[in-house]
Amino acid sequence: MQTSRIRSGPGPTAVRPALSAPWLEADGLPQGVSLIGFEGRDQDLLAAAAHSTRLSDSKDDVRETDDQPQEATMTERLAELEARLRRDLDLTAFPRPEWLAPRVHDGKPVHDVVIVGGGQAGLTVTFALRRRGVPNTVVLDEMPAGAEGPWTTYARMITLRTPKGVTGPDQGVPSLTPEAWYRAAFGDDAWEALGRIPREHWQAYLRWYRSVTGADVRNETRATGIHPVPGPDGQGPLVEVATTGGVFLARRVVLATGLAGNGEWSVPAVIRDNVPAERYVHTGAPVDFARFAGQRVGVLGGGASAFDYAGSALEAGAASVDLFYRRARVPRVNLFRWMEFYAFGAHFPDLPDEDRWKFTVQFQRTNQPPPQPTWYRCTRWDTFAWHTSAPWNSVRTDGDEIVVSSGAGEFRFDALISGTGPNVDFGARPELRGLGAVVATWADRYKPPAEWEDDTLLGYPYLGPGFEFTEREPGSAPWVERVHDFTYGARVSMGLNGNMNSGLGAGGRRLADAITRSLFLEDRDAIFASYRAYDVEELVDLGRPGESDELA
Repeated sequence: MQTSRIRSGPGPTAVRPALSAPWLEADGLPQGVSLIGFEGRDQDLLAAAAHSTRLSDSKDDVRETDDQPQEATMTERLAELEARLRRDLDLTAFPRPEWLAPRVHDGKPVHDVVIVGGGQAGLTVTFALRRRGVPNTVVLDEMPAGAEGPWTTYARMITLRTPKGVTGPDQGVPSLTPEAWYRAAFGDDAWEALGRIPREHWQAYLRWYRSVTGADVRNETRATGIHPVPGPDGQGPLVEVATTGGVFLARRVVLATGLAGNGEWSVPAVIRDNVPAERYVHTGAPVDFARFAGQRVGVLGGGASAFDYAGSALEAGAASVDLFYRRARVPRVNLFRWMEFYAFGAHFPDLPDEDRWKFTVQFQRTNQPPPQPTWYRCTRWDTFAWHTSAPWNSVRTDGDEIVVSSGAGEFRFDALISGTGPNVDFGARPELRGLGAVVATWADRYKPPAEWEDDTLLGYPYLGPGFEFTEREPGSAPWVERVHDFTYGARVSMGLNGNMNSGLGAGGRRLADAITRSLFLEDRDAIFASYRAYDVEELVDLGRPGESDELA
């Protein structure tokens, strides 16, 4: 057991971080960029990012600079980039030719693909499908436009955790990369000075990406059920996606709902069963951190998000924050950085089951440390402490205090933060309840050797090579293979996956290829009939040169 505090000091009198804080400088952020969410979702995110200099939700932390990009220059650069993008797409025959015939069933249009989730994963697969001549797609997202994904809702990191050169949504088109957009939006000097991309800038990039790729996104539309329906004779079943905005029919469905896409953000029973709900939060929901001002806060979990919430609580004036690891040592090696080479992302799903299992268990045992700037964001405060070998054995209330008995001793808090991540529980998501009883899990398909056992992974879905669900009992529900899981739930089967920036490139390509392959095979009779009926003449004159006016 290890308990570490930088030095003792009264939390309420701690000074808020200066704008020149070392943990910000270490991340290489340029002056004049926004570091914490936008003021409002209805205003243009890019303009807000260009002109905001807020470090937190406090209006006191504001600094005006002369280094902000000029609007006209920014507009001109973006217009030039978009013109280059249109040319790049035209040169690569985007999105022609379309090869799937439109379908109608019982008077309703049938989408080739319905994507549930309009964040980075959903937008990436939509573009990847369009690149393959499948534009008849629709994207559903429960949030208002501009609030898709975690970046401006519940995420509290200052910047992305991946290196700034990350690619993936672009699907190999240079003018669609995050770097191309950032240079156009903020200039070359800002890009060169940048360490990692601020999260609200990433959201602004995704909004631009959505616009220029033409994704059809239906916002404020929440999926409530996914069920099979009989299709026309000889054409296979369809999938019905029930939503708050009506019913959508699809030939294929993609789940792109992020970290909690196969379940929900979990709060351990030791907290949930012993503390009133208003006294704790978890790291997967928006939080008004002003609630922690003057309070003693206990954080269960040592992941990067737990540190993000701890840092936000400290910046909001928490009296103290104590963070608890179950592990004996603080993780220091980030295996994600090792994974970021093409072959791993592209071919991990091709490995035998035993290899995929071992890779995932080894990651579980090692885990991911917070980025160095995130560590400094917390440890620069006198009132922050971390404790290793400190699982929470019991939690109770004593008057107004929350008493935690841990491997590091007994602590008393005013509020708790659960940083223990999401679970896999299809019953927790309305759209997945019809799938839970029929979808195969790793427990159904694989028994690990004793030295590689990890019961926490057995409930993850056992996916096919194209992210598709598989049947628990062969022949019982073949329709589930028409639903593809591009979420955190894919990680045991697919490695880097849809909710991770590092997995968008290879994952998006694999998923789009799998869907187009399955649609092509399903339509093979109609495609052959079209092939036989093709009669467009290419040789239009059988005379000699000069004998025809058409060739003169």
